[in-house]
Amino acid sequence: MSTWGKMRGFFLSDEELGKKDDDHKPFKNGAGSRHPTNWHPARGPARRSLKRIGLVFAVALVVYLFIRNIPVLGPDARMRRPSYTYPDLAAPAPKRPAYNRPQSAPSKPLARPPTIPERTFNGPVRFLELAQTLHAISGTRGSMVINRNVLFAASSLKSAATLLPIACQMGTELKNYVHFALMTRSEIEIRELRKINGIDDSCQIIFHDARPDYAEISTDDRMENAVFRAFHHIFNYMHPQAIFIDGSSDEEPFFLRGAQQHENVKKNTLIELPRKSAKKLEWLTKLDSQALRMWNKNHIDILIHAVPGGSGSLIRLLRSLSDADYTSSSVPHLTIELPHDIDPPTKRFLETFTWPPAHVHNPTNARYLSLRHRIPHRKLSEEESSARFLESFWPAQPAHSHILVLSPQVELSPDFYHYLKYSLLEYRYSAISTHQHWDRRLFGISLEQPLRLLDGKKSFSPPSLLKTTDSGHAVEDGVSTSFLWQAPTSNAVLFLGDKWMELHDFVSRSLEAKQELNPVPELLSEKVVSTQHPSWLEHALRLARARGYWLLYPGEDTAKNIATVHSELSRMPEEYASREDSKPLLADDASEEEIENIRQKIRGGTEIPLSSVSLLDGLPNDGNLRPLGDLPIITWDGEPTTFEDLTSLALDYSTEFKEGVGGCNVEAVETEKQREPLSAQDLFCATD
Repeated sequence: MSTWGKMRGFFLSDEELGKKDDDHKPFKNGAGSRHPTNWHPARGPARRSLKRIGLVFAVALVVYLFIRNIPVLGPDARMRRPSYTYPDLAAPAPKRPAYNRPQSAPSKPLARPPTIPERTFNGPVRFLELAQTLHAISGTRGSMVINRNVLFAASSLKSAATLLPIACQMGTELKNYVHFALMTRSEIEIRELRKINGIDDSCQIIFHDARPDYAEISTDDRMENAVFRAFHHIFNYMHPQAIFIDGSSDEEPFFLRGAQQHENVKKNTLIELPRKSAKKLEWLTKLDSQALRMWNKNHIDILIHAVPGGSGSLIRLLRSLSDADYTSSSVPHLTIELPHDIDPPTKRFLETFTWPPAHVHNPTNARYLSLRHRIPHRKLSEEESSARFLESFWPAQPAHSHILVLSPQVELSPDFYHYLKYSLLEYRYSAISTHQHWDRRLFGISLEQPLRLLDGKKSFSPPSLLKTTDSGHAVEDGVSTSFLWQAPTSNAVLFLGDKWMELHDFVSRSLEAKQELNPVPELLSEKVVSTQHPSWLEHALRLARARGYWLLYPGEDTAKNIATVHSELSRMPEEYASREDSKPLLADDASEEEIENIRQKIRGGTEIPLSSVSLLDGLPNDGNLRPLGDLPIITWDGEPTTFEDLTSLALDYSTEFKEGVGGCNVEAVETEKQREPLSAQDLFCATD
């Protein structure tokens, strides 16, 4: 069949085709009839008609859809910001999605800028980057409870900019493994964060991306939960000894809540740095992880024993305490022991004196001030004065509670508390001090450098380290350094809590022995300490000599930046005032030697003026505290000695004390008696 025939057949029906074909067929039997013999009517419906109708409908539908979906060239007002919904939470979540905001229409220059995404997502928390870095720090021994890991963490980029320089400085000291965890909503890359804050490989910081998935669109509750869980995972793999965060308002509230909740659960050391404290607390970068671990655990109380007629000195001391900076920890509790007769200026000043000071953050308005007024009017004896003074404080936790004893003649610098805490953490709790057991002999930490020996007669020359030239030769002028002295002081000194408790027991047993023994042993009746000092200092010296204890004293360059002792308003201790006030300072028939001694005594009492240099700038050795093993050791009477010789001297004195005061026989002395912690019982046999 030809092509035309095929097309013609497609458009004609079966009936029409049949009619056309019959016109060209010859009739059978020669008859003239146009119908065949066996004729039947046509069948319906016709199939080709249905095909034609369907084809027309399909073409019309295509045309309609094309016209209906012609693309709009330009902005469409019906376009809205996409809404992030995740009906299938079990499906794998992609990496933090970048949020693409719609572009502003060029034809509408006054259109409102795009807003931040709606924070409505509250699905399960997943950390996509944290596991990789946590598994990579196995070399830091993070699985061990005690290690060298220290963590800095931040959510706000402002807080990160505050913490990163501190973390960098700590990392360069190479005492700790320093980590930084980022828990922000921001999509900033860690590489970009380091670049912006000037952090390079020399900082020795290990970074951890602790951001959850979908952080930018997460609710605050989800982010708070993510912070808590991030700290939980980090704690399990790292066991950081201390966690530093920004405690100012720059940090995100949900981050602070999550960090504090984790602290309450795990009881870890969380250090919240106040605003603008980087310079003031720069010294903390010098501490190791074990010292930092005790940051919040130790507590210091302040004890002042006022004397009659010393209003001016007491007021000056209290004002210097109020002006001091306490950003390193909570403000200490202050106890003032008042005499029976209180001077009117002291009464008026205490009526308006507030503690903590107004500039110290105190949201609960709590008062940490105790005033104790003595009832008896009569003068106290040496024994009564010693007992009353020591009873003013008792450490609740001997290893963590300490007492700072201040004389009214002292004036403190604003940075004194920083030095005190720095020295306490380094020399009492650091890894090197506890490992070598230097802390066991540390009786206390002095804030001032005495100019005379305890007897008040001879001047004291502090030791110094030899200064060498580039060629290795020593020069005459030495370097000022801290030193260890067996002699305690009463002007400005911090006594450790466990040693204070031992001193309590030692004084109690000594007073009992003094009452029972007749005659009184020479070791108890001998007066070595000058009457310029309170009577309890004599007992402290005896305990230090028997145990081989020492106190840490600052070098000359450091002492002038911490505290000074004024002599123009000095007063005798109350127990010695009656016997000393009536004596003239210089007799009429005094010899030339006595005149010179008095002149030197007056000269030695001249105070050292305080300087305004910051703490680290006033410390030698680039602000690093020298280990106790490298410091010079001085006996109680001012003679240089060694650790071995001091131990030998302590053994000789304790043996003499046991025999003369403790009532121990030779056999008991030769037999090493078991020493009880926080007790002096081994020195006394008669009072067991």
